[in-house]
Amino acid sequence: MRCEVVAIGTELLLGQIVDTNSSWIGEQLALAGIDCHHQVKVGDNLPRIVAALRQALDRSDAVICCGGLGPTQDDLTRYAIAEVMGVDLLLDDTLADRIATMFSSRGREMPANNYRQAEMPEGSWAMAQQPGTAAGLVCPVGDKVIYAVPGVPSEMRPMVIGTILPDLRQRAGEDASVIRSRTVRTWGWAESKLAEVLAPHMEELDRTGHATVAFLASGWEGIKVRVTVKAATEADADAVLNDEVRAIAAIIGDPVFSTRDEPMEKVVLDLLADAGLTVAVAESLTGGLVAARLTQWPGASEVVRGGVVSYASEVKFDLLDVPVGPVVTEATAAAMAQGVARRLGADVGVATTGVAGPDELEGETPGTVCLALWIDGAAEAFTVHLPGDREQVRQFSVITALDLLRRRLGAR
Repeated sequence: MRCEVVAIGTELLLGQIVDTNSSWIGEQLALAGIDCHHQVKVGDNLPRIVAALRQALDRSDAVICCGGLGPTQDDLTRYAIAEVMGVDLLLDDTLADRIATMFSSRGREMPANNYRQAEMPEGSWAMAQQPGTAAGLVCPVGDKVIYAVPGVPSEMRPMVIGTILPDLRQRAGEDASVIRSRTVRTWGWAESKLAEVLAPHMEELDRTGHATVAFLASGWEGIKVRVTVKAATEADADAVLNDEVRAIAAIIGDPVFSTRDEPMEKVVLDLLADAGLTVAVAESLTGGLVAARLTQWPGASEVVRGGVVSYASEVKFDLLDVPVGPVVTEATAAAMAQGVARRLGADVGVATTGVAGPDELEGETPGTVCLALWIDGAAEAFTVHLPGDREQVRQFSVITALDLLRRRLGAR
């Protein structure tokens, strides 16, 4: 069973609205074991919508149309489906009464335009779920089907879960299966390096068909390695996933910081909590970003003592007892880490100082960053050279500092 998603709306093409609906629908289809090989966006143009639907039906068993079911002139989905089906649009009195009741219950009179939303292609039927005035439609096309749902997520999701997924499972019959994915998160290696290291294992997977592996470059969050399996049951899928994730993590080694799609700061918090340690952070160029990442998680109050944004050099000297002198040095970072741990009574100190942009410190190369840890009574400092613009350097500094702490905690 193959299902395609067609998202309708010129605003999607113009970038005025981000199409999160298609990604959510794709995720639900995968969880239900339904293959989704294509997702398409098309503007509010009748001929182009019709062409997109016909192309989707040519290569898939089912199509989910998302959007274009409103009451205005640019809402063309029902007209396009009727043309593809080769039928007329008919006014459904029951649906019209339902929509009118929604307006009257709010003390409002229904505009005449809303009667458009009660028109359905002949031979189709409305979904039972209807949180808003736009009804979802189930439209048979021979032995295939088009589903139409509104673009408002709170209206679309109940229809997908309540009508579309059960109908697709029934249509799939004995061919129904389970698709599951799990994400291994890494930091420190380029995508090409990961691909090179995993190449022999991926070649073996191509031969056996047990699983597929894909690389997802995620900027300053590192490279994600997604493992996907398709099996007859959830238990079978989970068993294969567990084996594959363990194998891939073992092959990659230390760059793997999570096999459960957790962000770096959550991993670090858990390691600190398990070790019974508290942490304090002193930040210059990152301006509080490290502390913000750590404190966004429940339970952070048990681990994070606090932070000092020592952006001005005088704050480093006066508050953190950094020796007067150049501030983008490993010695400065080490003093900051020790100073903030001492000031805030933490077991571990983390510090960042450096140059994020060309206008900050004359004579210093942008992207030069000094990081330091103070742990087990000793300071450890490192210099890294990070790529990108000001924001990229700052964000790369955050995850690099957290990764240094992760590795150090793992080596205790």
